[in-house]
Amino acid sequence: MKRRHRMPFGAQLDGERGVRFRLWAPGVQAVELCLEGPQPAMALTMASRGEGWFGLTTRAALPGTRYRFRVGGEHCVPDPASRCNPQDVHGASEVIDPDAYAWRDDDWLGRPWREAVIYELHVGAFTPEGTFKAAARRLPYLQELGVAAVELMPVADFPGARNWGYDGVLPFAPDSRYGRPEDMKRLVNEAHRLGLMVLLDVVYNHFGPDGNYLHVYARGFFSARDRTPWGAAIGFDAPGSRVVRDFFIHNALYWLEEFHLDGLRLDAVDTIVDHSQPHILTELAEAVREGPGRTRHVHLVLENDDNAARYLDRDPDGAIRWYDAQWNDDAHHAFHILLTGESDGYYADYAEDPTRFLGRCFAEGYAYQGEISPHRGHRARGEPSANLPPAAFVFFLQTHDQIGNRANGERLVALADEAALRAATAAWLLAPAPPMLFMGEEFGAVTPFLYFCDFTGELAAAVRDGRRREFAQFERFADPVSQAAIPDPNDPGTFGRSKLDWDCIGRLPHARWLAFYRRLLGLRRDCVVPRLAGMGGNAGHFEVLAAGALGCEWRLGDGSQLRLWLNLSPQEVTLLAVPAGALLACEPAAAEAALAARRLPARSAACYLAAKGQ
Repeated sequence: MKRRHRMPFGAQLDGERGVRFRLWAPGVQAVELCLEGPQPAMALTMASRGEGWFGLTTRAALPGTRYRFRVGGEHCVPDPASRCNPQDVHGASEVIDPDAYAWRDDDWLGRPWREAVIYELHVGAFTPEGTFKAAARRLPYLQELGVAAVELMPVADFPGARNWGYDGVLPFAPDSRYGRPEDMKRLVNEAHRLGLMVLLDVVYNHFGPDGNYLHVYARGFFSARDRTPWGAAIGFDAPGSRVVRDFFIHNALYWLEEFHLDGLRLDAVDTIVDHSQPHILTELAEAVREGPGRTRHVHLVLENDDNAARYLDRDPDGAIRWYDAQWNDDAHHAFHILLTGESDGYYADYAEDPTRFLGRCFAEGYAYQGEISPHRGHRARGEPSANLPPAAFVFFLQTHDQIGNRANGERLVALADEAALRAATAAWLLAPAPPMLFMGEEFGAVTPFLYFCDFTGELAAAVRDGRRREFAQFERFADPVSQAAIPDPNDPGTFGRSKLDWDCIGRLPHARWLAFYRRLLGLRRDCVVPRLAGMGGNAGHFEVLAAGALGCEWRLGDGSQLRLWLNLSPQEVTLLAVPAGALLACEPAAAEAALAARRLPARSAACYLAAKGQ
């Protein structure tokens, strides 16, 4: 099986005619194609095709040829649609033949979203080697764990040797530090062989600060009016925006078709500015649904601080219209306060009543559904979401953001009471919403996940100093000495400390945590997931029992009832009645006797499953 995505830009093999090159460069009058090897170096004039386009088809290029574009007779730049940039973002691009990789997953149609158990990982920090090949060797472990989908943090080519991935500048090229495009394809192929989906985190809200040359010859890629926290906004509604919109829509289709991915997670879409209709998020989702999504399961997930429920709409028959789900930061923040007691920064919005906020997330999706957010300038945040099914909200206790955006990258095992964390984990993994794990949390990893990058010169200093200023708003980093102790993101040691320690798995307490996660994910797979099909909105309700304690109930797709009792407080809570239904799980196990006597012990959780009408 051969797979390729054809697009109107970049380098495309064109049969006996050779290779077709196209570049949109409306800011210059002339463009040359510079071939750099392994054939003899040469410069060829590209013809103007009108409306800023330049093109050339030549037999002088072959698969493996390195090339750049000379724009305006001055700057030599890589192809913004490069499929491969072996010498990093400032180097030459390479012509790739997508048909050279033979896929062996012809019968793979993906998995329905209700089965999703997501495992987020950073390719560079997941294994000692930090490559696609090494990550592929760990896939059987993830299958045994009970994972259904692997989510890769962004792999688009970024500057330097290490980066979280959100500073990518060549969105079609897997970063060469992780391997070649065919190595990533082998990872996907192997995942499908094991029954695992692969999702990719993509960044459509900005380009990174180093290695982006578009401003030299295609300023239309950027808005002259709007800005993001990372610089100029992408010009989705600017003059020439049709090309800009197509660039990102084709990027989504490219990953889904040429790399046979099962879905995408779109980063921070609340920072995408588009005043036109249809909104780029809608147009992109419709292109995916009408393209690869017509013949197999393809999933789209948002990160959206605006809590805009409209993008998660379902059709009257329950079919997903645009996006399958959104990361539920609200649930994370409420959980975090209850587990750690921390309430500064963005946690302040949830500090007054985290139990109620968490219950609302379990039952209705968002905690903020139009209420005023003090942390966000006292503006209204969110839209009503109770009409959406739990499947529309990805729940998690930890992510790259929530660990890595701490000054010292601590994980919850270093911050929370172990009994409370185990109770929260049991509740979170057995609730109807799709759960997401961050790499290593399943074995109680104690290695931090720090913010790391590989900038140089003034940019490196600005990133280091800016990060330290960012944490000055937190009381424990208010003095300059504490700020200076925050790890430098550009130090190679910061990245080295963030790599997982796989050698600890066989030792306590890590082996105990791993067995705990495997058992819970097995219960989810066998007892919860088979009952989720057909589950709609307005299916849950909750009650606050006391500070830190709540009860939730959901009507599942087959009419059965899933009931959850959770107490993260240090005090026992009295229940009004003995929980009904068959006990699915209890943490700790000793709490079962107390529940039979209408007592919910401190730092405990219990989940019951009752037949329809029971």
